[in-house]
Amino acid sequence: MPHAHPRHARRALLAFALCTTLFACLPAAAQDAAHMQSRYETLRDELGRSQFNRPLVLQSTQSANDLSGTVHAVIDRPFSVVGPALASAGHWCDLLMLHLNVKACVARRSDAGDRLATVLGRKVEQPSGEGYKVDFAYQVVATGADYLRVQMSADEGPLGTRDYRLMLEASPVEGSRTFLHMSYAYGYGTVARLAMEGYLGTVGRGKVGFSITGKRADGSPIYVEGVRGVIERNTMRYYLAIEAYLGAPAREQLLRRLNDWFDATERYAPQLHEVSREDYLAMKRHELERLQTATSVP
Repeated sequence: MPHAHPRHARRALLAFALCTTLFACLPAAAQDAAHMQSRYETLRDELGRSQFNRPLVLQSTQSANDLSGTVHAVIDRPFSVVGPALASAGHWCDLLMLHLNVKACVARRSDAGDRLATVLGRKVEQPSGEGYKVDFAYQVVATGADYLRVQMSADEGPLGTRDYRLMLEASPVEGSRTFLHMSYAYGYGTVARLAMEGYLGTVGRGKVGFSITGKRADGSPIYVEGVRGVIERNTMRYYLAIEAYLGAPAREQLLRRLNDWFDATERYAPQLHEVSREDYLAMKRHELERLQTATSVP
């Protein structure tokens, strides 16, 4: 057998080296889709025995300067519907507005890319102009026939919080369903830590998250409290907003989306109940009416 030319041999060795990592020779979207399928198989049993009585797993982590919440879930909607619906910045504004704390959201396109100009505030109705303006960079990182990844990031948030990240991945699974992975995270320093301590010592006292940290004598669960409880509640609210939007994506279905989101949160009332349905619908109606007539984010 003739010897390979040294230059060809070097090329072959380089190609081999680049392909030694699993899926390294596949396009990035294919690698990510394969990774999602692997993650789905890993979580299949846990999804099947979820405490939520549905295929959903919620996790949270806390470090010295960062909080993160993650949801993995399977929804009964085909990826052919989910992918296009969640690849639009404008659609994300529609779904984010379902959240109690999101008072305004406007999608804008510029030379620097898509951005979501939002106002974050309290869980009750506030006068126009109140709240914290947070400007998110929005990016569709990957999109294809079997994979979607979008992410949003903001350098600064309210009360000294920073480095906001909201990321979603989606990929099809059997039964014309879609496997979703969503994460929500932000960093915090001394100012934010003190503000959080004040909240948890007053209006936030006694509020819990979803992670079970133990059992009481009667067998009832003990849920996580403190800042991990905060990130878990908000992560779930954002995830339920995604589900409610996917169930009623048309503009004329706004009222259905609002009611679906409220109903979903009430299924987890110990963690998520804050206001009555009437107050929630009235608040959102006023916020959305202001957005329709505003020339800029209120």
